[in-house]
Amino acid sequence: MNLSNIHKPKKASENRKRVGRGMGSGMGKTSTRGHKGQRSRSGSRMIRGFEGGQMPLHRRVPKRGFTNIFHKEYAIISLEKLAALGETTINPDMLRKAGMIKSKLPVKVLGDGEVTGALTVAAHKFSKSAQEKITKAGGKVEVLR
Repeated sequence: MNLSNIHKPKKASENRKRVGRGMGSGMGKTSTRGHKGQRSRSGSRMIRGFEGGQMPLHRRVPKRGFTNIFHKEYAIISLEKLAALGETTINPDMLRKAGMIKSKLPVKVLGDGEVTGALTVAAHKFSKSAQEKITKAGGKVEVLR
C-alpha cells in the first residue's frame, strides 16, 4: 500500500444541504419544510413516539406481567455433574476451574441425578431434593453467604 492507492472515503467531498438560499438552489422559499402545518414552524419539536394525535404504538400494545426487582440469578449445577467430577469436596471456585460454571454468579445445586459417595458440597443455595440426596449418601452440605 502506498500513497497512490489511497482514496478518500465516499461522500467526503460532498457539501451539506444549505436550505433557504434562494430559488436557484432548489431549496429556497419554504426551505424544504412544505407549506404551513406544525413541522413548518420554527421551534417545532414533537415528543418521541408522537403520531399526530393518534394513540401511539407504545400505548396501544398491551402490557403483560411484571419484573420482580428482588429476583436473584444463580449459576445452576446438578448433582449428576458433581458426582461426575470425582472429587469429595466441592466448592464454586473448583467448579469454575473445571469449566462447569462460566459466570461469577452465586451457585445453586439442583437434585437431578444420584450421588453414590459421600460429598462435601459448598454452594450458595441447594434445592430440597439435592440436600436430602447429599445427606442420605453420607455427605455434608455447606451454605455459603
